[in-house]
Amino acid sequence: MATAEAAGPHGPLTGVRVVELAGIGPGPFAAMLLADLGADVVRVDRPGGTGLGIDPAHDITNRNKRSVVVDLKSPGGPARVLDLAARADILIEGYRPGVAERLGVGPGACHARNPRLVYGRMTGWGQDGPLAPRAGHDIAYIAVTGTLGMIGEPDAPPAVPANLLGDYAGGSLYLVVGVLAALHHARATGTGQVVDAAIVDGTTHLSAMIHGMLAGGVWQDRRGANLLDGGCPYYGTYETADGRYMAVGALEQRFYDEFTGLLGLAEHAGARTDHTRWGELREAVAARFKSRTQREWTAVFEGSDACVAPVLSLREAPHHPHLAARGTFTEHSGLTQPAPAPRFSATPTAVRTGPARPGDGTAAVARDWDLPALPEDGKDGKDGKDGNDWKDGMARTAGTDGKADDGEDGS
Repeated sequence: MATAEAAGPHGPLTGVRVVELAGIGPGPFAAMLLADLGADVVRVDRPGGTGLGIDPAHDITNRNKRSVVVDLKSPGGPARVLDLAARADILIEGYRPGVAERLGVGPGACHARNPRLVYGRMTGWGQDGPLAPRAGHDIAYIAVTGTLGMIGEPDAPPAVPANLLGDYAGGSLYLVVGVLAALHHARATGTGQVVDAAIVDGTTHLSAMIHGMLAGGVWQDRRGANLLDGGCPYYGTYETADGRYMAVGALEQRFYDEFTGLLGLAEHAGARTDHTRWGELREAVAARFKSRTQREWTAVFEGSDACVAPVLSLREAPHHPHLAARGTFTEHSGLTQPAPAPRFSATPTAVRTGPARPGDGTAAVARDWDLPALPEDGKDGKDGKDGNDWKDGMARTAGTDGKADDGEDGS
């Protein structure tokens, strides 16, 4: 496992400034990805936190960031955020539609201070449509897109893929693509814009190939009946003698031949394209895998092109020989965590700092972003209009509880 280093600039986004209005789920992950790529991400935390229920010291999605605390419901709170937006390239927020505007930090107010700003909006339902004002979470968003209904056994309820498919794949990654594309446009034209990243849109977009297969008549609109959803006996998971699992993806003929050969089922070589034999093939494969432990089968398929791998737990994964050799996981601040991805030949990335604690970056951010003067008396700000009491406007006591009254989307 690699050990992260903190010295020096890292990543292709070095020099890009990002303001993240604190939330939960896909917004923080998107901001972490930008921070991993080298952006200077300032997270605007609210007094009292977001209600996520995780110790800030363990919240890996806040690594490589700095934090200030602002009470957006205080008289001077919005002015603090607008000061940041005026100096930023990108702003990310995850409120329900209209909430940022009511708080005084919506696109109009931000663009009045900084016309080049890319304003990224992360929600589940999007900025418009009948459900736009409603709360939600990952599972509901992916449910209506058809993607949740694809996953799982045919005679069981749909399997819940944690919040990876909606929040992070359909949400965070599309927000990052969107704000970086908009940043490219802003730098070419001098004009910023609003990026509406909705989990329902991104998750639907992820299923483009499946919709093509459905239209072409090679995908059935039901679970467990298709090539890639467990319906195929040589693309799925099988239990081993010790109650563990092996994953099989031997789709192509040459991989299938190697798979059946190493499994000792050469007599089933012809069953690959004969759907009438898939039932007996599945039974034979399942029986063979049950005859040995996961460790034994891993050794059998080691170094082969049979496309078979052990199904590991989260704690086991960092110790897999391939992931360990690549440094796919790293350790920083006593936390084992996924290393930044992807990788760059000229601008390498790294975990530079551990999870940002709320408010711990106030002085450094004010200095580095050339914000107004920072009195050290620690008093609460008045109205923030004179632009000279920025640190005074940092909230020192709880003012909001981070729940539904702040209008978060729920992701």
